[in-house]
Amino acid sequence: MNVEKVFLEGPLVITPDVFKDGRGYFFESFSEKKYAEAGINLKFVQDNISYSQYGTVRGLHYQAGENPQGKLCQVLQGEVLDVAVDIRFGSPTFGKYHLEILSSENKKQFWIPPGFAHGFSVLSENALFMYKCTGFYSKKDERAIVYNDGDLSINWQVTEPLVSDKDKVAGAFRDIARDFVY
Repeated sequence: MNVEKVFLEGPLVITPDVFKDGRGYFFESFSEKKYAEAGINLKFVQDNISYSQYGTVRGLHYQAGENPQGKLCQVLQGEVLDVAVDIRFGSPTFGKYHLEILSSENKKQFWIPPGFAHGFSVLSENALFMYKCTGFYSKKDERAIVYNDGDLSINWQVTEPLVSDKDKVAGAFRDIARDFVY
């Protein structure tokens, strides 16, 4: 597998080795040993899958407190624009973000450690999105930044975003608590 660092310290883009032949393809979507060698040494405790239609924007979500979550994201069907925003106060890249196209075609994975807000938009007709989490879901520890925050100015690359009522009323980036310090 190929592991690529991005300009934000922590997130990684992982491209697995894919073995193709006339029948189709095979690849390891996770190997504890290989991912530990790549620097992902946290235990995964929960897998989540979401199915969404074109234009859906989910995020920007994160968990803090006793239940921070790292996420290993991949797309099983379709294509998404995946986003990680650095929310670690004192980080040289605080408030900066990385965009990555994940698709069933490129089979890339995006590792987003605790200390980053996460979101994605669906660029294909629909998408099946899967992510492994290093912490269990905790309602009391969940946090969100509004997807269209003016200070972040993320181009979600979709027309007429479909956003949940909950995500529409999420807080502003400038008002986030100091949950993560670099």
